[in-house]
Amino acid sequence: MKKIVINSTNREKRVAVLEQGRLVELYIERPDEQRIVGNIYKGKVENILPGMQAAFIDIGTGKNAFLYVDDCRPPANEDSQGGKKQPSINEVLTKGQEVVVQITKEPIGTKGARATMQISLPGRYLVFMPHVRYIGVSRKIQQEKERERLKSLALDILEPEEGVIIRTLAERAGKEEFESDIRFLRARWQNAWGEGKEKKSPSLIYRELDLVSRVVRDMLSEEVEECIIDSRPHYTEVLSLLSHFRSGLKEKVSLYPGKEGIFSHYSIEADIERALKRKVWLKSGGYLVIDQTEAMTVFDVNTGKYTGSYDLEETVVKTNLEACREIARQLRLRDLGGIIIIDFIDMAKEEHRQSVRACMENELRKDRTKTHLLDFTQLGLLEMTRKKERQNLADVLMKPCPACDGRGRILSEESVLAAIERELYEYKRGGHAEAVLLEVHPHIEEWLREDKEARLRALVQEAELPVYIRANGGLNEQRYHIAFTGTEEEVRQRIQG
Repeated sequence: MKKIVINSTNREKRVAVLEQGRLVELYIERPDEQRIVGNIYKGKVENILPGMQAAFIDIGTGKNAFLYVDDCRPPANEDSQGGKKQPSINEVLTKGQEVVVQITKEPIGTKGARATMQISLPGRYLVFMPHVRYIGVSRKIQQEKERERLKSLALDILEPEEGVIIRTLAERAGKEEFESDIRFLRARWQNAWGEGKEKKSPSLIYRELDLVSRVVRDMLSEEVEECIIDSRPHYTEVLSLLSHFRSGLKEKVSLYPGKEGIFSHYSIEADIERALKRKVWLKSGGYLVIDQTEAMTVFDVNTGKYTGSYDLEETVVKTNLEACREIARQLRLRDLGGIIIIDFIDMAKEEHRQSVRACMENELRKDRTKTHLLDFTQLGLLEMTRKKERQNLADVLMKPCPACDGRGRILSEESVLAAIERELYEYKRGGHAEAVLLEVHPHIEEWLREDKEARLRALVQEAELPVYIRANGGLNEQRYHIAFTGTEEEVRQRIQG
């Protein structure tokens, strides 16, 4: 059974997905790094690139979005025969033209966001397309009779020039669920478009739901045992959202009552720390080594301490099968995308290689992100690809190490500050202190006092108790130490002493 655990502070929102008690997916969103996928903008064509059949669109975020010619036209229905000649980008757009675009892929590194003119608003069961007559069905719904039933339901509730994509969660859903979804999405779009028509370009006209609401909308189902939230405002928000989609799921949502941090209570903090390490141990005693580059990620499987019971080939196959399950988990947990190369331990028999490939294929079915598994190469490497939709976990939480010229990585200042906030909040909830003396690395101390000490004031406000900072050159930049707790007067005396 699945469990969804939600931790929310002013600094960041974190959502953990547990399967059989183990962390398999982690989503993090910070106010200054807010996701823009799903947002809709009134933009302006800044530049046209005929050689690439694409255009750059100014959407007002400081970095132009990239729009391919294929994304300028409405999608063809499943039964459409097509056959029309593809127009060139010059025939579709002109420089300076105002266009309404939606972001489909986050900007990553130096690359800008990817955009489309095919506007769509995701709901729980349907993705609503307000300006095109189109009906599509998730490929994961495979029974033809069910696909036709769902199409018929959608036709009954759509207005002219409206379309939908029927999501996987809609399987076995009824007309009432579809109507509730469409009413909610249609109203959101009409409100956004009514205001957007009056705005000048470039400007934001529709903002996608925040992380917590998106996860509840897309992932909370009958398969989920419980959804636990440690923030009362988000708890209330989630219950309100479910009233539009599925009121019966409200009983699965609960407010966390504990004083200990929710991620610590469910042992998630330790799992996150392990997810940033290069080596991952398997239960058998084998291990994985994970190396990431810009172009690809490589998994190297090793037997390690595992020696097996009978023969070498049995040991190898068992280790490789166990590695399959862990690799699939690490792909989801670390959110790794692009080309994936897996160097399994060499197997002598073809049947064993196919058994390992079948195991990998089965484990990847649990992944919500699109994957494509190839076959073993002549060198015995298993190749696959995984869609890259956003920054991976290491890029979100870490930065290049300044001490080794970028060859290693350490936690970023924001990640250190978020960890400090969570621990201080636990102190406050547990009634352990009235004031705190916090020791940090001199660089972190200097960073906290930048911007006229705005970060320090925010830290005190979030912790809800006085916090005094002292630099300690003996600390690692990623580490901090609560040196003393007590009354505010006692903490002041400790600093002076």
